[in-house]
Amino acid sequence: MILQALAEYYDRTTREEDTALSPPGFERKEIPFVVVLDSKGNFMDLEDTRAGEGKKKRGRAFAVPQAVKRTVAVASNLLWDNPGYVFGIDSKGNPERALRQHEAFSSAIRDLPDVQDDPGVAAVLAFLDAGDFHSVFDHPNWQEVAETGANLSFRLQGDQELVCQREAVRAAVTAPPESESEAGARCLVTGEPDAVARLHPSIKGVWGAQTSGANVVSFNLDAFNSFGRAQGFNAPVGKRATFAYTTALNHLLRRESLQRMQVGDASTVFWAERATPMETAITALFGEPPKDDPDRNIAAVEALYASPRTGAEIVGADARTRFYVLGLAPNASRIAVRFWHVSTVGELAVRLRRHFDDLRVVHAPHEPAVLSLFRLLVSTAALGKPENIRPNLAGDFMRAVLNGTSYPRELLGAAVQRIRAEREITYPRASLIRACLVREARRNSQPAELEVGVSLDESNLNAAYRLGRLFAVLERAQEAANPRLNATIRDRYYGAASTTPVTVFP
Repeated sequence: MILQALAEYYDRTTREEDTALSPPGFERKEIPFVVVLDSKGNFMDLEDTRAGEGKKKRGRAFAVPQAVKRTVAVASNLLWDNPGYVFGIDSKGNPERALRQHEAFSSAIRDLPDVQDDPGVAAVLAFLDAGDFHSVFDHPNWQEVAETGANLSFRLQGDQELVCQREAVRAAVTAPPESESEAGARCLVTGEPDAVARLHPSIKGVWGAQTSGANVVSFNLDAFNSFGRAQGFNAPVGKRATFAYTTALNHLLRRESLQRMQVGDASTVFWAERATPMETAITALFGEPPKDDPDRNIAAVEALYASPRTGAEIVGADARTRFYVLGLAPNASRIAVRFWHVSTVGELAVRLRRHFDDLRVVHAPHEPAVLSLFRLLVSTAALGKPENIRPNLAGDFMRAVLNGTSYPRELLGAAVQRIRAEREITYPRASLIRACLVREARRNSQPAELEVGVSLDESNLNAAYRLGRLFAVLERAQEAANPRLNATIRDRYYGAASTTPVTVFP
C-alpha cells in the first residue's frame, strides 16, 4: 500500500506542468560545477552553479541519469560524477583505482547505445580522449572542486541544458529493456509485467539515517531469502515502480520540501491522491514556525477552522480526497516505518481541529497561540533537548492526533514528571496535561461539565475544584509573606491534599 501510494503520487505529479520530479531513469542532483566545452571538445570554462554565502553555498539541482548503487567496486555514473571519476584524480593514495574510475567513466558513455553521434556526447568523448586536463586544473574554481570533491557534469557552449539532459541521452536512458525475458515478471506494486529491480535506489533525507542513504526494501543477508531467490527477487517490484516510489519519496524528503516535518525521530511526509492545500498545510499547522514568519501556525489553524464555514482554504472540495501520512525512522542501513496513516482530507481536518481544541489553555500574551509538535514534545524532555525525547513517544503522539484517539499515557506521565523535576508548570506542559485529561474523559463518556476547562472557572461549585483554588491562594500568600522559602505548602502537602484532603484543609 505504501509503495503503491508513492508510485501513484509520482505519476500524478509528473503530469503537472511545473513538476519538479525527474523522468524515469533520472534523478535531481546538486551539480556545483559544470565543465563547459565547445563542439570539438575543447575546454572553455569551469562554471560555478552554487548560490548562497560561505558554508551555506549549494549547487544548482539538475535532472541527471540516476546514480549507480556503489559498494567497494568501481562503478561510474553517466556523464556526471566526482573528480575522481571524471578526471581520474587520486585523493586517497590509490592511483591505480583512480585510473580505473576514470576508465569506467569513459566506458559508461561509450556503452550507451545510439548516442555517439550526438554533438554533446561527441564533444565530451573528444575531451576525455585528449586527456589534457591542465586547463581545467589551472582554472580559478578548480581549487574548490579538488577540496570539496564536488560533483561535476558537462555542458556544450551555447546550450542551456547539460549534455546528460540532451534528447539522445534521455532516449537511451529511458529505453525499455530489449529482452522479453527481462520484462516477464509481474510487479507487486502495479500488477503489470516488468523487469524486477534487483536493488532499490537509496532513500535520502531521513533524519539520523546514513548520509549515503538507506533502503525501505532490502534483502542483504541470506537469512532473508526464500525459495532460492536473492535480493529484490524475494519481493518482485518492477523497475518502473521502483523508480517511481523512490523518486517520489526522495522528493518529499528533500531539505526544502513543504510536505515533510520532523516528529521526534520520525521524518514525516504527507501527500494526497490529488493536489490539495492540505499537502502543504500540515507543516504550517504542526511544524516550528520560521523566524521570519512567527505567526504562520496561527494563520494555518485559523484557515483550518474557517474551512467548514467558507468551503475554501484547506478542505474545500477535497473533503473526500484520500490523504497519506508516513513516518520513517533510521534503523542501521534500513529505514523503519514508524507510522502509516490513511484517511480523507475531511476526516483529517476534523481530527486536527479536535487536537487544537484539546490543547487550548489560557496563556501569556507573549506566548504563541498555537504550539508545534516539536515544542510540545521537547517540553517533556530532560533539559529541553530534542535528543532526550522518549523513544517512540513522538510516533505514538502523532498516531493519536491522526486517528483521533487518546493520547499515549506516557505523554501525560512525561509532562508531569518534568514539572515535578523542574518545579515549573510551563504553557506547553499545561496544554499537554489538559489535552490528555480531556481525551480520556471523552473516551470514558464523562459529562461535559466535568471536562477540564481552558481557564479558571469561577462558577464551578465542585468541592475538589474549590479546594484546589484555595490551595493555590494559600501558597501564593505564603510566597508573598516569605519570598525566599525553599519549599512551600505545595512541596510539603500537595500529595496529602490530593489523596486525603481532610488532613490538610481544616
